[in-house]
Amino acid sequence: MKVIVLGAGNVGSLTARDLSNNFEVWVADKSDERLKRVSDVAHVVKLNASRTKDLVEAVRSFDLVINALPGSLGFRILKAALKARRDVVDVSFMPEDPLPLNDEARRLGVSVVVDAGFAPGLSNVLMGHVHNKLGLLDEGVINVGGLPKEPRPPLYHQVLFSPYDLIAEYVRPARCVIDGKLVEADPLQSIEEVSIKGFRFERFLSDGLRTMLTTIKARNLAEYTLRWPGHLERMKILKELGFFQKDFLHHTAKLILPAMQYEVPDFSIMEVYGRREGKELRYFMYDEAAGGFTSMSRATGFMTALIARIVAKKKLEPGVIPPERLGVDETILEYIVSELRRRGVTLESTSSS
Repeated sequence: MKVIVLGAGNVGSLTARDLSNNFEVWVADKSDERLKRVSDVAHVVKLNASRTKDLVEAVRSFDLVINALPGSLGFRILKAALKARRDVVDVSFMPEDPLPLNDEARRLGVSVVVDAGFAPGLSNVLMGHVHNKLGLLDEGVINVGGLPKEPRPPLYHQVLFSPYDLIAEYVRPARCVIDGKLVEADPLQSIEEVSIKGFRFERFLSDGLRTMLTTIKARNLAEYTLRWPGHLERMKILKELGFFQKDFLHHTAKLILPAMQYEVPDFSIMEVYGRREGKELRYFMYDEAAGGFTSMSRATGFMTALIARIVAKKKLEPGVIPPERLGVDETILEYIVSELRRRGVTLESTSSS
């Protein structure tokens, strides 16, 4: 089977390396420098994915398309892959809602898994399993973060992905469910303290539920992003002063980026739990940087590669498939959990009643 990975960044290159053990892998990117990073494990091709005609022709000769390019290109790539009638695994975090493409994907016999990464991705799979086991949830919570092991002042955080996407988390209204109603909240309106496995963090509401707002039935449902103490108050001040306004965003990114670019190992941490009528099911995940890759790249790229294998084996029906539906299938869930553990990721579950 021939697989093409669109994007040779950290996530795309790790995904390609993981899949190269089982598939003929090609990687496409417009950067020669990034393509060199994966030329030892994959065939490489220079491609500008913003050119739709070139993109459709490029993916026609492959059995599976993996999109690891920025979210601004995600929906366009998804439509191009459908036009070429190729299965897709997407980790782009596109701003558009992909679910309206479900009928077209089913008609074409194409399987499309969106948000196939860490969060969204693994968080959806685990919440899907919790929801399947407990039913209508009194409460469903995701706490998730990618953080430096040694945070440095003045901002106590480290940029592990696009600085613009980082700032967007503090600006974009966070959709959540409160008392059975869909609510859009200011993400920095409430900063809370939380302790997880001996770590003390601050958390804020983030807009990461996405498809789960439709598929998970809960009276209260929220995703929180974790940060080291001190970071969020500084971001809140910048936001209140207008530094996150669209017209000024480019200057803000240049201003704060140097304070969050330093070489220390990172780690990824996630807690997913649901409660109903006194019963609780909880998952905990932890990973650290290794093998020359950040933990964020590992957590995301491993999930993308595992979901790609599931799609390649034709384990899923045609259509647009939110990752939480993978958690409903016990066999798929066991496969994902065991393979993540085999790759050095800590993943534990506990239940109580």
